[in-house]
Amino acid sequence: MHKADGAMISAVIFDMDGLLIDSEPVWRKAEVRVFNLLGVPLTEDRCSQTMGLRLDEVVRHWHEQYPWGELDVEEVAEDILNEMEEQLRRHTAAMPGAHQLISFFQNREVRLALATSSYMRLVNVVLEQLALSDAFEVVRSAQFEKRGKPHPDVFLTTAHRLNVAPERCLVFEDSPNGVQAALSAGMKCVSVPEQLYKENSVVHQADLVLASLSEFTEAHWNKLNGQ
Repeated sequence: MHKADGAMISAVIFDMDGLLIDSEPVWRKAEVRVFNLLGVPLTEDRCSQTMGLRLDEVVRHWHEQYPWGELDVEEVAEDILNEMEEQLRRHTAAMPGAHQLISFFQNREVRLALATSSYMRLVNVVLEQLALSDAFEVVRSAQFEKRGKPHPDVFLTTAHRLNVAPERCLVFEDSPNGVQAALSAGMKCVSVPEQLYKENSVVHQADLVLASLSEFTEAHWNKLNGQ
């Protein structure tokens, strides 16, 4: 049991990629295309090694593995972002249960926030496409933090901006890096891992593990609140 146990939840913080939208396949295709052009033998399967990291950290990771000459993180990241934005504007669909779960918390007047590793330009596209631009009181990108997930910085900043103590926050995450970040922040966490991470030990350290957002119930909510 981690230190978040026992506190009533007054804010819920959502991750975005892989949780609210099925964007991971889009990320993989964009990364493979751009990195292959740089001579990195990246495949969609190998993209799982960097899932949940900030894009600049992804670029540095593959440059360390396969140096392609002078490293211009911003230029490589920009190429990937351009590809991502184009794809997201074409087809962005919410994950099953996403809108219903947001409504569940809105109906209970729980404060909502979004904390993601994704860049703000993509966050804005996704929220617009999903008609969720007004759903979150705070929207924070790890783009603006010194450290990305699995470090807790983006979650701690989000809690600070909500003016809610970390132990009173509940995080919904899908990746091991995200779950680790939430738990390191001293927050409760619900993990909804994609198939790739179903057996990962880190995602099972969360307070609750679900196969889908649509599985979350009033009973789960009460239990997480110690009722």
